[in-house]
Amino acid sequence: MNFPVTERIAALQAEMQKRNISIYIVPTSDFHDSEYVGEYFKARKFLTGFSGSAGTAVITAAEAGLWTDGRYFIQAEKQLEGSGITLYRMGEENVPTIEEFIKEKLPQNGCIGFDGRVISAKKGEKYQTIAEEKNGFLYVKEDLTDIIWRDRPQMSKKPFFVLEEKYSGCSTADKLAKIRTECEKENANWHILSSLYDIAWILNVRGGDIAYVPVVLSYLAIGKEECIWFVQEEIITEEQREYLEVNHISTRPYEEIYEFVENIDTNSTILMYKGGVNYRIVNSLPQTVRIVDKQNPSELMKAVKNPTEVENTIKAHIKDGVAFTKFMYWLKKNIGKIEMTEISASDYLEERRKEQEHFLDLSFDTISAYGANGAMMHYSATAKSNAVLKPEGFLLVDSGGHYLEGTTDITRTMALGTLSDEMRKHFTAVCRANLNLAAAKFLYGCRGVNLDILAREPLWELGIDYKCGTGHGVGHILNVHEGPNSFRWKITDETSVGGILEEGMITTDEPGVYLEGAYGIRIENELVCRKAEKNTDGQFMCFEAITYAPIDLDAINPKEMNARERRLLNEYHKKVYETLSPYMTEEENIWLKEYTREI
Repeated sequence: MNFPVTERIAALQAEMQKRNISIYIVPTSDFHDSEYVGEYFKARKFLTGFSGSAGTAVITAAEAGLWTDGRYFIQAEKQLEGSGITLYRMGEENVPTIEEFIKEKLPQNGCIGFDGRVISAKKGEKYQTIAEEKNGFLYVKEDLTDIIWRDRPQMSKKPFFVLEEKYSGCSTADKLAKIRTECEKENANWHILSSLYDIAWILNVRGGDIAYVPVVLSYLAIGKEECIWFVQEEIITEEQREYLEVNHISTRPYEEIYEFVENIDTNSTILMYKGGVNYRIVNSLPQTVRIVDKQNPSELMKAVKNPTEVENTIKAHIKDGVAFTKFMYWLKKNIGKIEMTEISASDYLEERRKEQEHFLDLSFDTISAYGANGAMMHYSATAKSNAVLKPEGFLLVDSGGHYLEGTTDITRTMALGTLSDEMRKHFTAVCRANLNLAAAKFLYGCRGVNLDILAREPLWELGIDYKCGTGHGVGHILNVHEGPNSFRWKITDETSVGGILEEGMITTDEPGVYLEGAYGIRIENELVCRKAEKNTDGQFMCFEAITYAPIDLDAINPKEMNARERRLLNEYHKKVYETLSPYMTEEENIWLKEYTREI
């Protein structure tokens, strides 16, 4: 059903009016609070036309607003043009938060509406408090977008596979035992999870219900003896059923999670994270049930990669480095000689990845951004925007792959020809930022907020910044953005503080420069956290870069780097050449030697 955004908003407002709803909230979410969602769940995109992966629409009887973060300011401004929807740039000066906006706009005795399955219990309770302050109420039993979205896609039912222990490094039985131990500490009868990443990790299964995120739409309830998987049962094969039975896992239909929680023993204690489990699940529990509101124990367990996962992830990065470096060689050799576009370049890179053994899929939609498009942090080339590459300026490529061995995420910004002095200065500053963070040595107990300044300092010296974190955790054949580890300086809530950096955690290191209308620069490597020496001052920690591809020396001004930074770059490039050269052709190695030379 193709009708303008203005008509979609009007149609939703008409449904709101029928139900006396004053304000309606449409987040970017599924029933599991996933970062990325399947086509069925892209209600906010349908309603507003904004296609970014993060954002919330808030509609009143008279107006509509969209809140998104700094990664999407430029994109959202373009996509919302002419829609009548106001863009609220989150975190910017004098911009109200969603909650502040709702508090101001909600009339006395007013009603806040949302689908109770797509808002977390934690957020839902905040909206409930706001409503009660105005003597109002919530309306959460319907998905109003579903009423006006007549050609809505079907919910995904993709098959899944079991990840063998030689790749996972830990059996499902052992994972369940560890979680039950954590439940015992809280005297919990049940642990209820809706996080698709945690469920996939615990059960050692990988699916395809979200593009580039190999998960299975499902819920999980872990009891002292029982383990119940609420899943679309028709996707389970006979062999997979045997695997589940061996691990004492029973199944029930996906939608029966609500019936299950409604009928749970009234004296039960439930371990669940209200920041992830949806509002309807929590409000379906009997009122006498005790809830222990804590992060899922599996969040930290899966973030701290076991030795098998680390070893395998390094193997995945070598494969990925070979693919990316072959792409970079092709790009450098052919720019200006054959026609290239953003899309044809990303297609060539994808083909090189597909050549690698055990390649499963891309880990996210490749960002191939030329010139000014690179200033949009999460730009996605379309047939309309697909820029032709010329032998000048920058091409920013942020990409990654899922392999049976692990997940990768790499960004390189490459000079296609002539660069200005300012472009070189900015590129060199980003390179210095990346190297300085990777070389950090720190005491155990530090979090990403303690180290983020190491990356930002070269850019802050120039009076510039980037409106996002410096890095995120990476899942193991799961979501490419994983917590609790991250690098960021701004603390906006308790979750943005980030977890303590533990041995085995893998975190990206991706500082950048983004000049609207001009260009974008980002250099991204993944870092695995290691233990360094331990002495009377404590346990020291460090990082090892496990991403292998040249940082473009054509864009570096060595005079802008100090001796230590040049040494760090030379050491990194030496490692890149030694790691990748056995897999490259003779011609590629001649080129690679030049692009990893000492400066």
